[in-house]
Amino acid sequence: MLRTVKPKTARSKRALEKRAPKAVENPKKALFLRGTSCSQITQDALGDLYALRQVHAKRFQKKNLIHPFEDASSLAFFSEKNDCSLLLFGSSNKKRPHTITLARTFDYKILDMLELCLDGESFRSISQFKTQKVPVGTRPLMVFAGTAFESPVPNGFTMAKSMLIDFFRGETSDKIDVEGLRFVVVVTADEPTTAESSDDPSSKAVLRLRIYTIQTKRSGQKLPRVELEEHGPRIDFRIGRIQEPDEAMLKEAMRKAKTNEERTKKNITTDIMGDKLGRIHMGKLDLSQLQTRKMKGLKRERDVLDEAETVVEDAPKRKKQADI
Repeated sequence: MLRTVKPKTARSKRALEKRAPKAVENPKKALFLRGTSCSQITQDALGDLYALRQVHAKRFQKKNLIHPFEDASSLAFFSEKNDCSLLLFGSSNKKRPHTITLARTFDYKILDMLELCLDGESFRSISQFKTQKVPVGTRPLMVFAGTAFESPVPNGFTMAKSMLIDFFRGETSDKIDVEGLRFVVVVTADEPTTAESSDDPSSKAVLRLRIYTIQTKRSGQKLPRVELEEHGPRIDFRIGRIQEPDEAMLKEAMRKAKTNEERTKKNITTDIMGDKLGRIHMGKLDLSQLQTRKMKGLKRERDVLDEAETVVEDAPKRKKQADI
């Protein structure tokens, strides 16, 4: 039986109502953490990702003794205390240098985790690109290029696609202003090879993250000319360890709440004038046994007698014509 917490004050009641499940959920918040040993490259990468998600994100600079794939209870604790469903944990060691672990939670429990190993040589931070920076709080366009993202079997690339969409999604809206589309996130995956080893991340395919600003210029036509300029950061990942979600928990997390919206009824449409039209599907009818209204004029006996009288009347006329 689940333990229900009853609020004692109005402030605690508002806090519980804010965290309660909703039909339309609030934007997911991301929490940035670092381990006891975290390289400068990893810290710069976390800082750049935090700058892109600054409105719905929190960042802690204190070192934390956490090993996500050995014991994830500390991540669940931070998620509940800060009301964050996305966690990014940076760490570095001799075996796995420059590592960022992405974790998602459901009901303040770890749902799934993905380890991404950065390439320190190809990494470029936002400060190294002398371009106009995107405003805080803008939502990006997202492009995923590569057959690995379309795999019917869940793998590290499909999980990375799902997590990156959750990370950059932001607030949901019905209408989009074209002027607000200021940058695009492009994620490219190399073709996976058969020589990949599950233990050695360096042998796996590369996942490339690029971010470009969108610039519209005059083209002499109605539609403007669109150009892309790299904004940063430039990060190359390799898929590391994976913790797949539990089937029961994933099913519960994907369940949608029942709303008061009227469901569409089958075979019922509305025409241009607003009249409701219905379509009825019936089986094949046997018209031979159809019960009709009985009328004396439609009886077969009367039709037979009428034909006999006409034959008798026509016979004398024909005889007279023969005598003549």
